[in-house]
Amino acid sequence: MRALVVYESLWGNTAKVARAVAERLGGGMEVEVSDAGSAPATADGFDLLVVGGPTHAFSMSRPRTRADAVKSHGAPHEPDVGIREWLDRLAPAAAQIPAAVFDTRVDKPRLPGSAAKAARHELRSLGFDTGRKPRTFRVHGYEGPLLDGELEEAARWASEILDQLGTTPD
Repeated sequence: MRALVVYESLWGNTAKVARAVAERLGGGMEVEVSDAGSAPATADGFDLLVVGGPTHAFSMSRPRTRADAVKSHGAPHEPDVGIREWLDRLAPAAAQIPAAVFDTRVDKPRLPGSAAKAARHELRSLGFDTGRKPRTFRVHGYEGPLLDGELEEAARWASEILDQLGTTPD
């Protein structure tokens, strides 16, 4: 079995979660990890798709919110392509490929909205099996770090996905 993990990250926190998920999934399947700008435009040939990004302005980031993160909040990295743009170019699923989504969000203040829920909606419209509940991983402030225990929680979530797929880890 093969999994594709696609992420967008400005401060590196979402990338850390993506790598923790990929590492755990790697115990039960072959895993390819890619930032949204480098990810393939099709999930054909994969048995699982995992997508994660930061929540900006109550949803997936946009070029404007990424630029603002750099200008106003000191983000060290501004991706040209986020998960929103990647999903716009992603080919519809040829089969009902299972998909799981996650996002990262500031812990305080607790704000509404979710990049994961928006990504899940897009994946569902493309024909992916989005039956798994979206997950949120919390970050201290805009820049992080992740709250204590979040990377372990990401690994537990990946184990749950493996269980749902009936794939036993090595």
